[in-house]
Amino acid sequence: MAGLRGSFSNLQALLDGAQHSPQLRTKLKSQLSLGGSSESLNQKNAGKPRVVVVSMKLPLSMSQKEDGTGWDFKVDENALLVQACTSERLEKEFDVVHVGCLPKEVPAEDQDAISSALMEDFGYMPVFLGDDLKQRYYNQFCKQTLWPLLHYLLPLSTASSGRFKQDEWTAYMKANRIFVDKLMQFLRPEEDYIWIHDYHLLVLPALLRKRSYKVKIGLFLHSPFPSSEIFRAFPKREEILRSFLTADLVGFQSFDYARHFLSCCARQLGVEHEMDRGSIAVKYFGRKVYVTISPTGVQPDKLLECYCWNDTVWRKGELMNEYKDKTILLGMDDMDVFKGIELKLHAFEHILDMHPYLRQSLVLIQVVNPPRSQSREMEALQAELNETVERINSKYGSDKHTPLVWLDRAVPHYERIALYSIADCTIVTATRDGMNLMPYEYIVCRQGPDSAPGTRRSTLVVSEFVGCSPSLSGAFRVNPWSVESVSDAMLQCISMSPQESELRHDKHWKYITRHTASHWASSYLNNLQRACAKHSSMKFYGLGLGLDSFRMVALDVNFRRLDEVSLNEAFTNSKSCVFLLDYDQTLMSTTSFSVQPSEEVLKTLADLCANESNTVAIVSGRRAQDLQEWFGGVKNLALVAEHGYKFRPPGSESWETHLQVEPTWHDVVLPVLEHYVECTDGSYLEKKESALVWHYQDTDPDYGSWQAKELLDHLDSALANQPVEAVKGNGIIEVRPQGATKGQAAEVVLSWTRRAKDDVDFVFCVGDDRSDEEMFAAVEHVTYSPHMPAEVFTCTVGAKPSKAPFYLDDPSDVLDVLRQLGSKRPR
Repeated sequence: MAGLRGSFSNLQALLDGAQHSPQLRTKLKSQLSLGGSSESLNQKNAGKPRVVVVSMKLPLSMSQKEDGTGWDFKVDENALLVQACTSERLEKEFDVVHVGCLPKEVPAEDQDAISSALMEDFGYMPVFLGDDLKQRYYNQFCKQTLWPLLHYLLPLSTASSGRFKQDEWTAYMKANRIFVDKLMQFLRPEEDYIWIHDYHLLVLPALLRKRSYKVKIGLFLHSPFPSSEIFRAFPKREEILRSFLTADLVGFQSFDYARHFLSCCARQLGVEHEMDRGSIAVKYFGRKVYVTISPTGVQPDKLLECYCWNDTVWRKGELMNEYKDKTILLGMDDMDVFKGIELKLHAFEHILDMHPYLRQSLVLIQVVNPPRSQSREMEALQAELNETVERINSKYGSDKHTPLVWLDRAVPHYERIALYSIADCTIVTATRDGMNLMPYEYIVCRQGPDSAPGTRRSTLVVSEFVGCSPSLSGAFRVNPWSVESVSDAMLQCISMSPQESELRHDKHWKYITRHTASHWASSYLNNLQRACAKHSSMKFYGLGLGLDSFRMVALDVNFRRLDEVSLNEAFTNSKSCVFLLDYDQTLMSTTSFSVQPSEEVLKTLADLCANESNTVAIVSGRRAQDLQEWFGGVKNLALVAEHGYKFRPPGSESWETHLQVEPTWHDVVLPVLEHYVECTDGSYLEKKESALVWHYQDTDPDYGSWQAKELLDHLDSALANQPVEAVKGNGIIEVRPQGATKGQAAEVVLSWTRRAKDDVDFVFCVGDDRSDEEMFAAVEHVTYSPHMPAEVFTCTVGAKPSKAPFYLDDPSDVLDVLRQLGSKRPR
């Protein structure tokens, strides 16, 4: 980073060179018409990968000059994103640019010059929202609606300030669009990595993706993510979830939050996840959206630098003298309804009630940072806390002893370090929190520099509902709602032997030194690079207009819409043509409530079959009797039922069975499937001649998915010595004979055609789902077969990932193509 301080007086001062170099003056003159320093930003380190870190607020402070003519800016070196992005390794690999709002809004006439100055000094690009929009966007929607929702709180009362309001949502959307506009001024979409942070910018991935399909996006949520039962109540749930899924990599602090997100995707969007070589991946319209669990950390070396400051040493000595012979408990929290401060105070009061011998030796120092926004709930909490503090001190305090030291103010950095270093135990009782790095900072400060004398000891009481809890295995994890549990944990900490506290401290210290903030950033960005590695080999399409319907479709670069001119030309020049046609959702309209073919479908098939050069086959997973009933009247139409198990050749009334399997396996499988039908509400069993199918698409998404996985495991052992296989489909588990696939069915039709007619020189194969992919793969080899070379056109229905190189939009497109071919005659 170029420097840690900078200032701006006024535009003329900048141009006159009062604050900056002649080079900057020249640059400013050329850039003021562009609204900032976007041009130079793209020229700087153009050959180096760039990470654009986007957060609601830039990690800096600003203060007005004494004469009122301008502003002083200073980077907040203690901010997580500063510590994470200034490591030697990260700065060597990437050029880092920060984008976000200033702590205060500035006049419009000063914005361009401030942008240039911040970019020159710090590599920061400010976003300007205006006071009114920022109030509605941040203080109202973010803090009073989104923040409680993500912390598992629903606004049940009609008087709650957290009730959803459309005008605040509009402000949220508008603010995110302003961020997009700023990014698009300098973004290199196919080269830059965009790292978006936290709940203030949850719709930014979708808005950004709509402007640039190939942009590389990572989204990290620092706050919790609630269970699906909470999140489903949010009116804009689909907009938020779909925006998450337009990113390439989504990061969470803990597995619990990632698990809730995946559950929401399954329940609200019907999107399942899978494991991909140890990573969690959500398949979404041809893209893999990776989900990572990446807990943040601290930079011990940065904290320990402050440990030796004169101010820190002085304040530590002052505190040690003031609390000599006392046992110090420490709490350090923001004023927030989710921090559980009142629960901590009640537990402390309970200790003093139950253990009189501690009343003169035990001290709780509670630091409370000012609230970031005000609400009725916050006012009620502040009133309760003030009353509790007064009650405890009046009950157990004296002129010489204050058991509860209430610091209702933001403490400077040096004082925070000093408080950590003297505390015997630190307590976190948040009822819900994203990560909370305060215990990590406490461990570092209790460790101190290597030159510090004495042994290193520390004890922790940590709520089980905060993100750092799983990593602190030596802490006392508590349910903060249980006053007795918290007070018992406090008591165990203060009565712990020195040897045990040393061991616990050492275990935490080793973890913290390995999992630093820079390690978190480097690991996340490496994952983001891997997640975007296939961008260059894919084509991207945007579908849907509104945020609730917008989605990115990723397809192979060779995937394209069926070229009907080439198809017609190849058909006209052929002598023996084969048509392999799926039925459901291929010939039948997706909007049809009837499963039977329409007259239009039957007439189109009849026209194709009327040409003796054509072999037309319906290849379906349906039962033979259903296909016979629907298509029996179409002369010379071949029918393949149950994925190739049964075949009715053209012109024949009898069915051939191509897989001979003893039905004894039914006796093994049927009771198992019936048991799962009974245990899984909404599921049912379908019996075919060759197969048994368990349907679970109408069950609870989570429970149905769990039961499907369990059933597959169950069947895997039950069918070990049987000539059948269990195959998972879209909402089904099908048990069928081995080899009963549409790929096998395609080979049966092609072999029959070769025997009955000339060698095949044209194949048109079309289908829409996973089972048809096997048919596409089987047919493709005909193109290169030396004994049966042919023009092959495999085509999927809908622009979605497929082994087929072509697609048609819908069943009506398929019928149009078939009608055209039915009206022509091969030579």
